[in-house]
Amino acid sequence: MNDAAQTHTHQVEAEAAGERLDTWLTARLHPLSRSAIKRRIESGDVRVDGQPAKAGLELRGGEHVVVTMPPPQTPLPQPENIKLDIVFQDEHLVVVNKPAGMVVHPARGNHHGTLVNALLHRCPDIRGVGGVLRPGIVHRLDKGTSGLIIAAKDDATHQALTEALRARTIERRYDAMVWGADFENSGTIDAPIARDPKNRLRMAVVENGRDARTHFEVIARASFASRLYLKLETGRTHQIRVHLAHRKRPVIGDELYGGLNRSWLDRLHRDAPQTEAVIRRLGRPMLHARALAFDHPITGKRHDFEANPPADFLEIARQLNL
Repeated sequence: MNDAAQTHTHQVEAEAAGERLDTWLTARLHPLSRSAIKRRIESGDVRVDGQPAKAGLELRGGEHVVVTMPPPQTPLPQPENIKLDIVFQDEHLVVVNKPAGMVVHPARGNHHGTLVNALLHRCPDIRGVGGVLRPGIVHRLDKGTSGLIIAAKDDATHQALTEALRARTIERRYDAMVWGADFENSGTIDAPIARDPKNRLRMAVVENGRDARTHFEVIARASFASRLYLKLETGRTHQIRVHLAHRKRPVIGDELYGGLNRSWLDRLHRDAPQTEAVIRRLGRPMLHARALAFDHPITGKRHDFEANPPADFLEIARQLNL
């Protein structure tokens, strides 16, 4: 567990002149509430140009604001008897076909029902492997993304798989449905990714971000949607979702990155109102981690796994003629 306090440094924009300090910070420290930020200010954890401040301080623009957050009190994950679709396992590792809606590891607001909780029940020896909060986890899938994910059962395997991921020798391929039918047949999106400076919940293509490359191939087209097969060369947070949104062709159903944009849904409503209702109800991106290939770090054997998309994905594909 990380016991260190976290420090966040911000500079007040000129256009923020006249705003209250607590209001300005609330917009930048989501999901902290305004009352929580006021408590941090009253506790002396917020300094403006090196000096303690009051919540109602009127900003001038240009100030440097430093916020010190106490170390998170995250409980250790506990085993839970949750059904898993295990594709492969041996004494060293396990490959799981994760359902959409399952969080990979415990975090704020999701301390139970995660893949880690399920793995601790099925594979008790995984506890502590690679760390106590995310035992066994080598890479992640977003909550709304279904598909294949690998976890290590011992430290040597975890280290080897982590190094393989860094060396980009683990192949990860995805199936996605996106808005728009005007993609070229195949290509590469090469655009750096970092935290969105305007919204801390999102990632974005940012000039000085970390390099990120996604290869794609169009495997089906409809009147205003496409189905893509994608291969990650790098593995940045939300990479596929960010890259496709950057191309103005967001993943269908991806609310965070424009996949439930009104303009797309209005068009769909005119042609297929029932399909629009299903996409809204599902409330998740139509993104599936379909294939995973790697060299077993202990045996050296090449493993290549594939899992078909789940029923909800296939039903949307059928309704959109993809």
